[in-house]
Amino acid sequence: MDVRGRDTVPHRIGVVEDHQVTITGLRQILAGEPTITIAATAASVPELLALTTDLTLVILDLRLPDGSAPAANIEQLREAGIETLIFTSGDEPFLVRAAARTGVLGVVRKSERDEVVAAAVRDAAAGRPVPTADWAVAIDSDPDFPAVNLSPRQRQVLSLYASGEPAARVARLTGLTEDTVNVYLSRIRQKYSEAGRPSRTKTELFKRALEDGWLPIPRRRR
Repeated sequence: MDVRGRDTVPHRIGVVEDHQVTITGLRQILAGEPTITIAATAASVPELLALTTDLTLVILDLRLPDGSAPAANIEQLREAGIETLIFTSGDEPFLVRAAARTGVLGVVRKSERDEVVAAAVRDAAAGRPVPTADWAVAIDSDPDFPAVNLSPRQRQVLSLYASGEPAARVARLTGLTEDTVNVYLSRIRQKYSEAGRPSRTKTELFKRALEDGWLPIPRRRR
């Protein structure tokens, strides 16, 4: 299903958070979102997955009472086919950087306005990345974040394709054949894979293009 078509599909989401007041606040914030239901909450990822794996998205706190690492939690969720949105106080930047490296859909501060949090959850539930300043800063300040060297032509193809254009239209806009565009995309994916930054899907390519500055960070809708 096209990502845009997911906006009207009901989404069951989970929350991994050990503070009940935060969970209550999220329920209030999302009460006006007709397509989103908080289906399960838990204080750890294993506890949540024991309750259900029938989830579109998990809202994940970075500091949990079981002492688990963000990367391990996100990988467990990914193995269950569930995307992750980080919801954090942001007072431990190294945890934010660790999460940013794992390919989460976004990083949102708990101090953000209710409408910003609701929009972030809505976008993430629909499979769209949630680019925020915290996410960008976490990546930019990480010396271990592996850069990928793309040629100008590869950057052009990536920017067009990742922004939503189908391969056939990218071919028309660049004067290439569609087969050549697909060859470029295959090589781009290979380069990101070799750098340890998976880009199997169009959503992942969109995230890579944002991370590396080939696409502008979208302005948040007010």
